[in-house]
Formats: sequence, structure tokens, C-alpha cells
Amino acid sequence: MDTPTRLFGRQMPIHAVLGGGKVANVVLWRDAKVSGAILIGIAAIWFLFEVVEYNLVTLLCHLTITTMLIIFIWSSAAQSFNWSPPNIPSIMLQDSTYREFALTLHRKLNYIFSNVLYVASGYDPKLFLLTIVSLWIISVIGSSISSLNLVFFGLVCLETVPYLYEQYEDEVDNLAYRTNWWTKRMYTKFEAEILGTIPRGPLKHKNK
Repeated sequence: MDTPTRLFGRQMPIHAVLGGGKVANVVLWRDAKVSGAILIGIAAIWFLFEVVEYNLVTLLCHLTITTMLIIFIWSSAAQSFNWSPPNIPSIMLQDSTYREFALTLHRKLNYIFSNVLYVASGYDPKLFLLTIVSLWIISVIGSSISSLNLVFFGLVCLETVPYLYEQYEDEVDNLAYRTNWWTKRMYTKFEAEILGTIPRGPLKHKNK
């Protein structure tokens, strides 16, 4: 076998792969207080919806009422005790924020749709088979647990898996390399014995 390489063939550290910014710092627990607070917040939201069975509209109304009461009490007390009143900005979000979000969402959706169409066209049978199996596994998981629990589990994994991977990077890369080598070996056998027997039509080449 060849010399083991990094997971997904990456050459950069995991922090750089995740963008090297604030998001990477949170995911990799560079600032434990912020990362811990986000994880506790995610757990609290899951507890309110799943255990307490809060309704989304009810929760939003209660949060709005609580915020308004806090601001009202703060403003009233500021006039009586000569405190500084709450600083309420006239514009919470700039117009550029919405435009950047819309452009980013547009690019991501186009990227996803183009990849789905490419895989569905059958140009890469291995990727097509892997995608079908992955979607089937996700559908089985989705039918077994609720969407809220699935989102909660995904967010918890996002907060913990990259950190654990960074701590045990060499062991995970070695295991992933061996698994990938065995998978390629099995797929080569599957392609030769099954996929190779399926007749295919002539491929159309694009004019250059």
C-alpha cells in the first residue's frame, strides 16, 4: 500500500481548511468560552422544543415580550437613577448584509444543483453510486428520528467532530486511508463483475 495521506487528500491544516477565521476558531474550540456558550445555546433550544415542547411562534413571542420588558424597565430606571439609557441603533442590519447573504445563497444553490445534475448524468458511476447510497442512508436516518433531533445531532457533531479530529488527526487519517483503500478494492471488483456487464450507449463529446 502507498504511504497514508491526509483525509480527503488535503495539504493544509484543518484550521485553514475551515477558513481560518472566527468560524474555524469556534468549531475547533480555540475560544472555549464562545464555543461552550454556543453548544449550551444549541442544547437549550433543543430542550425547549423537544422536551418542553415549546411552539416556535410561542417562543418567539415570549422572547420578544421579555426583551421589550427589559428595555422598558431599563429605560424607566435610567430616567429615575440617572443611568445611561439603552443604546438602540436605528438600523440593525445594513442593506449590504442582505445582498451578501442573497448572493452567497445563490452561489451555493447553483453549485449544489450543478453537482446534482452532473452526478445524475452518469459521467462518474462511482460518484453516482456513492451519492445514491448516501441519500438512502440519510433517508433511513430521517425516517427514524425527528427533524429537530436530526438538526440538533448535526449541530452537535459540527461543534465536536472537527475538534476531536484535530486531537486524534494521525490515528483518524490512518484509519481513513485503510478504509478508503479497502473500499476502492471492493469497488474495482464490483465494477468488473457487475457494472462492466451493463451495456452503455455511445458517449457524446462536446465540440471544442
